[in-house]
Amino acid sequence: MSSRARRILVIRNPVAGRRDPALFEDVVARLVAAGQDVSVRDTGAAGDARILASAPGNVDIVVAAGGDGTISEVVDGLMSLDTPPSLAILPLGTANVMAHEIGLRSRSEDVADAIVGARARAFFPGRVSWGGGRSRHFALMVGVGFYAHVVAGVTSGLKRRLGKGAYVWRSAVGMARFRDVRYAVEIDGRAFDAASVIVSKARHYAGPYVVAPGASLSAPGLSVCLFDHGGRWSVARYGLALVTNRLVAASGFRVIDGVRNVRIAAVADAGGRREPFQIDGDAGAGLPIGADVAARRLTVLVPRV
Repeated sequence: MSSRARRILVIRNPVAGRRDPALFEDVVARLVAAGQDVSVRDTGAAGDARILASAPGNVDIVVAAGGDGTISEVVDGLMSLDTPPSLAILPLGTANVMAHEIGLRSRSEDVADAIVGARARAFFPGRVSWGGGRSRHFALMVGVGFYAHVVAGVTSGLKRRLGKGAYVWRSAVGMARFRDVRYAVEIDGRAFDAASVIVSKARHYAGPYVVAPGASLSAPGLSVCLFDHGGRWSVARYGLALVTNRLVAASGFRVIDGVRNVRIAAVADAGGRREPFQIDGDAGAGLPIGADVAARRLTVLVPRV
């Protein structure tokens, strides 16, 4: 671990931290023992991590300590700054997709070393926009379809009680109540039709599972994953292929890399309900949405090779 002192702000989601309090405490202790100037600020509600990251003070590194939703908020907050500090990750969440993406193991010595002894990597976040001129940045992905409905049904209380099991439970409920929806997708001016869509900056999804092998945090482009087939049995087949890391080869699934702009709208909704989307594992408002890549980049600290 580097001995050069840095000013480090840790933005912690204490709810996520309950899963492994020893990891958080040990990482902070290691940083302090290494002579780092560490301050910790806790979030209390959704949106707090974004607010804290948008006014971090005079620091060199902002550490997002929580799950992928917390990291996403921190990224959005940092992108509001003219000269943002570097971003580091302390994975405390349910899926920890970002940790898988940068090759960060959830061991205190590895996390601490990745904060102060790591290498810097360029990171171009994505950006999603929706009704009323609203927009925000995302770190990993935006999605519509079955799994967006699953995410919309997972409350914070259910996640606290069941962890990853909350998504399994909501998937089962979603399968029982399944209503097929089709989406019109415009990708860099080309028209497509799909049953589900993931617009991704990341190779991984729902943890260690590969969904977009050509995606890269460092590339100024998006990867768009199209699920052609609808219906509950196709959803089950895609889900099984995902968790066995065979989704990329599954029939009716394709990925378009190097995308600059995406627009998604629902074209067939049997119930007439407002269709949700998910941003880095958190629920978003209704369609249509647009997605592109941020014009500016961040620096993310990743483990040494």
